[in-house]
Amino acid sequence: MKKNPVIEVKNIYKSFKNVQAVNGVDFKIFKGQSVALLGPNGAGKTTLMEMIEGIQKPDKGDILISDRKWKGNERDLHRIIGISLQETHFIDRLTVSETLKLFASFYELGRERVDEIIGLIGLAEKTNSYVVNLSGGQRQRLALGMALLNNPDILLLDEPTTGLDPNARREIWSILQHLKEHSKTSLVLTTHYMEEAEQLCERIIIIDKGRILKQGTLEHLLEEDNGDKVIEFALDESNRAIDSVNNPSGFQIQWDANRDKGVISLNHIETQLPEFLNFLSQNNLRLRHLECRRKTLDDLFTSMTGRRLHE
Repeated sequence: MKKNPVIEVKNIYKSFKNVQAVNGVDFKIFKGQSVALLGPNGAGKTTLMEMIEGIQKPDKGDILISDRKWKGNERDLHRIIGISLQETHFIDRLTVSETLKLFASFYELGRERVDEIIGLIGLAEKTNSYVVNLSGGQRQRLALGMALLNNPDILLLDEPTTGLDPNARREIWSILQHLKEHSKTSLVLTTHYMEEAEQLCERIIIIDKGRILKQGTLEHLLEEDNGDKVIEFALDESNRAIDSVNNPSGFQIQWDANRDKGVISLNHIETQLPEFLNFLSQNNLRLRHLECRRKTLDDLFTSMTGRRLHE
């Protein structure tokens, strides 16, 4: 039997004055999937997420949540969705417990669910602490706990770890991993961290300038892009003009002038690496550094746009 998507985005457009923020986006998300909307700042991720959340209306196209549009179904849809915005403003003089009790009352939930959430987000020691005294990571965990109170079918997270230090980021990841393993909640998050997309999501939608560039599983995206290994190299000071040298082997070299490094992708590293080293030798190019590594989403994004995710 064919499954219906829990989220269906159909040919969505959204502009602000002269800026086309979202430009003809289509995708489907099914029950239990974890999906990352991955792209640099300004790619249109937050605008797209806010339309999925019902905060903004598209200029053109349709968004269906569990086969329903937002208009006329707001109350029902709010009960099955959990939302954590890019920035959450709390009442500073409420405690962690009081904050969660307040939001639990909107769903007619009792103390038992509040205690369960406090345990899940790891804030048991901060139950009676005022929100104003929480660290950035603890406040973000509290925001996530608020989004999870109603045990949502769909969890929408906009840049959940932006601005957090590595330890705080991993704490958020751990909570979301636990959620994936112990529930059927569909997770959609926006991020510009490729590690976050790789860690949390089995499906990735790469967005830039309001358009989808590619979408699929991590393995599919990387395998499709001509080689699964990357050679990153740097040359001596006198050998930086590599784009002007003779290249009969046809190596596709991406030269990053800002970092003084080159990158090539290889399908068969055992045979192609010696060929590449021979190519350098024949052109009197001297290596200063060479590293072989697995291809990343950042490499894929760079090959498609000429820019890195964090630029």
